[in-house]
Amino acid sequence: GISGAIAKTLTAPMERVKLLIQTQDEIPTIIYGDLQKYNGIIDCFIRVFKEQGFMSFWRGNTANIVRYFPTAAFNFAFKDSIKALFPKYDPTNEFMMFFMCNIASGGLAGACALFFVYPLDFVRTRLAADVGKDEEDREFKGSIDCIMKIVNKGGVFAIYQGFGVSVQGIIVYRGGYFGLYDTAKRLMENAGQTGFIARFILAQVVTTLAGVFAYPFDTVRRRLMMTSGSKSAAAGSTREVVMKMYRNEGIGAFYKGCLSNILRGVGSALVLVFYDEIKDLFT
Repeated sequence: GISGAIAKTLTAPMERVKLLIQTQDEIPTIIYGDLQKYNGIIDCFIRVFKEQGFMSFWRGNTANIVRYFPTAAFNFAFKDSIKALFPKYDPTNEFMMFFMCNIASGGLAGACALFFVYPLDFVRTRLAADVGKDEEDREFKGSIDCIMKIVNKGGVFAIYQGFGVSVQGIIVYRGGYFGLYDTAKRLMENAGQTGFIARFILAQVVTTLAGVFAYPFDTVRRRLMMTSGSKSAAAGSTREVVMKMYRNEGIGAFYKGCLSNILRGVGSALVLVFYDEIKDLFT
């Protein structure tokens, strides 16, 4: 838990850059021309530092850390209990059924966990996309202020804006992650490949692939989050948002910030590895 919080804190700048690039077409100051669009990762890093200051890279990180602990607990708790409801298959002789059961159980576990932590993810997104230079220019003063303002404008369900497409995305991601990882790990064990390096590489490949597959869902849900509490929220269904993105920005719109997301994931994994190595030196 502590190692995960440290990893998220150290990679928070990359995650905020990812969220800004991903949601910038729904940020009011950019829409109205008060702020220019960010032109890639490097441009975003430089401008955020100049315009908002060094500490702004950690906007929304507190909500992200708080979200991490229940997310991890719910994911694995639901994963084991839900997986027990499915029939067991031999990965060697019944590979396809074994694979599909892992995909289904992992996906359902992620969807159940999402319901409990979604408001925190919502807050994290809105705070990260708040591009005000100081407290007076910012839309929100913090997590509580964000929740209160959005609820006052749109009701309690406003902080669940985009939840439907999020469930779809979490099933794709968690299904891919748990399903592919469990399946590949079992095959590696049967082949005698159980070393740390092999498992680490496997985890990175699975995480990256699952993230890329599910990324369009993540982009759409973030865009929906950005409309919550505004006049445009009622008019923007998931289908309408998808069509608008494709029509105005092309297919690439669904993958804005994807490279930042991949780099953030690799960075988090390296931080966890180094954390474990350092911890071992003092134990």
